[in-house]
Amino acid sequence: QVQLDESGGGLVQAGGSLRLSCAASGRTFGSYAMAWFRQAPGKEREFVTAISRSGGGTIYADSVKGRFTISRDSAQNTVYLQMTSLKPEDTAVYYCASKAEYKNQFDSWGQGTRVTVSS
Repeated sequence: QVQLDESGGGLVQAGGSLRLSCAASGRTFGSYAMAWFRQAPGKEREFVTAISRSGGGTIYADSVKGRFTISRDSAQNTVYLQMTSLKPEDTAVYYCASKAEYKNQFDSWGQGTRVTVSS
């Protein structure tokens, strides 16, 4: 498993942008698929986006498609989530997660970073 540390959350007005970062420990970052999930107040955690270990494949939830972009920098052992055109419904705690690509579920999680979008 890998240790994950998110940063970059904060308060932003609707229509604004934020970039979240997730720094991963260890020398096997390139072996893991990475993802972002989020949990809004009173709701279950939901999938936002994921990126393959090579960075060549990405997938997005319909709710963020066209507004959010996931990327990874293997030299920095970091995965990013660029969020644009933010909406109040994007307000949530955002979690970074990782898994070996042969696994079905993400099994390493960060502590989360809070994003609040004001209307």
